Amino acid sequence: MTRRQFVAEHAWLGGNTPARNVLIEVDGDRITSVIPDAQCPEGATWLAGLTLPGFVNGHSHVFHRAIRGHSQHGVGSFWAWRELMYEVAGSLDPDSLYELARATYAEMALAGVTSVGEFFYVHHDPQGRPYDDPNAMSHAIVRAAEDAGLRITLLDTCYLQGGVDGRELEGVQRRFTDGSWQAWAERVAALPTTATTRPGAAIHSVRAVPRSALAPIAEFARGREMPIHAHVSEQPAENQDTLDRFGLTPTALLAEAGVLGPDMTSVHATHLSPEDVAAYGTSRSTICMCCTTERDLGDGVGPADLLRKAGARLSVGSDAHMMIDLLEEARAIELDLRVTSGSRGHLGVAELATALTAGGAASLGWDAGSIEVGRLADFAVVDLTTPRTAGAAAGDVLAHVIFAAQAGDVRTVVRGGEIVVDEFRSTKVPDAGRELDRVITALLS
Repeated sequence: MTRRQFVAEHAWLGGNTPARNVLIEVDGDRITSVIPDAQCPEGATWLAGLTLPGFVNGHSHVFHRAIRGHSQHGVGSFWAWRELMYEVAGSLDPDSLYELARATYAEMALAGVTSVGEFFYVHHDPQGRPYDDPNAMSHAIVRAAEDAGLRITLLDTCYLQGGVDGRELEGVQRRFTDGSWQAWAERVAALPTTATTRPGAAIHSVRAVPRSALAPIAEFARGREMPIHAHVSEQPAENQDTLDRFGLTPTALLAEAGVLGPDMTSVHATHLSPEDVAAYGTSRSTICMCCTTERDLGDGVGPADLLRKAGARLSVGSDAHMMIDLLEEARAIELDLRVTSGSRGHLGVAELATALTAGGAASLGWDAGSIEVGRLADFAVVDLTTPRTAGAAAGDVLAHVIFAAQAGDVRTVVRGGEIVVDEFRSTKVPDAGRELDRVITALLS
């Protein structure tokens, strides 16, 4: 096993105040000791700045990265934006998906992300037929994450119908479906688990999965200790359609089927009733907030403060990748509430840092998210001498970083004891920006 020593100038070990000069010893991919106020041993790697647990991107649709910036003109609603996204989904094959995903995951690593939850549903060929290897697209995603230096939970998504009325899928949507939850489960059961990869289960939404399939999907996932994710209440129209059809909100429908629980994450959960909020708190479910996407699409601001008070956990995701900056996603939870409420102080700095790290790690099934003995050695180091972070060391270091630092201020990233970003550059994809430009240009052409 590889042994390594790191010394963090500042390290967040919990609470509001980081510790100084923290010696972090690693054996293989695990932390074996954490010693504040330590001397820097000879040969140790000095981590200048604030070291946090690796950021966790709890919700990604990696192929959406191709349309960043292309949906700001002539796309007046979520539904029109979705059609643009479908155009890209229809053009992918395993090779082009791998190239786009590898470059996008390299962008994530450069932003401090060490783990990603890939909510993935482009399973089959453009005509909806399985590839010779039914998991060819999934394998491309997993290989891309490994090659970019990320840990990945592949949230393989069940997608069976075009609306709560059970309408058939059409066009590019035929790529998304296995035809039945049983066929989906058979394919997912073949996905691998490795030191850096694990499968998870996703219910696309109560629009796309029949009521009768919700409980069996959850039972299948729990029988294999897979985390369960679902899009929930992103749009008011989804709530109304579900109420009209079943007399229940999407959250209530999931609760009725036994889907909610500590291993379950609802993504967005923007438009919730008081009863929905209480259900998430009672079940100790996680809510993945994707604030930059919710802003961009005009979806609204979710009740993160009420959810936390009720007992739900929070995580963050970059979703459609309007930007990949998990620090922005974390602070936006609080800042968006300030805008809508006219008051401050809904969630504390440590709560936001937890959503950025431990909340996401738990939702994806990884023993990470904190710098403590026995945990995976995943770190993100934010430089404290950039124009955004200058002055942080003279004041409240953690608050300064959470509320002012940007993705480009991440100096070093360590995944499982291996340095994957060094001096602001990926050690896996040397020129991620140029690679993204090449891949996206080819895909859109």
